[in-house]
Amino acid sequence: MNKTNPKPAGEELRVPTDLRKALAAAPMAKVKWSDLTPIARRDFISWIESAKQQETRKRRVERACSMLVAGKRRPCCYSIVSFNLYTALNAAPKAKAQWSDLTPIERRDFISWMDSAKQKPEAHKRRIDKVCAILAAGKRRP
Repeated sequence: MNKTNPKPAGEELRVPTDLRKALAAAPMAKVKWSDLTPIARRDFISWIESAKQQETRKRRVERACSMLVAGKRRPCCYSIVSFNLYTALNAAPKAKAQWSDLTPIERRDFISWMDSAKQKPEAHKRRIDKVCAILAAGKRRP
């Protein structure tokens, strides 16, 4: 064990009791949970356990189940930067610098906006280009 890898290799994270009960009560969410990668599960568990208040934690457990049923593979604040965006940001230093300064919520807004066009690859590519232009201009919202 070390700071960057809190669990030894091969050891599965313990699913918190409240999440385990919620998954048992929602069979479809449990099926989706079992399909997640260990890293995606870790992100959900980390998101739930980072709640400071019990009421927030309860809401996150409920929300995790509904997100899983809806096909989400990560909690909202753990949005994944696509390789295409990553590549585009590396080619645009001003945009990359602005991206680094964004809050997680602002990043999620950009990613959600881009992902809403994923059904059409050309539209998704145009949105990635537009994000780079928006960020290079110093703006923080799509």
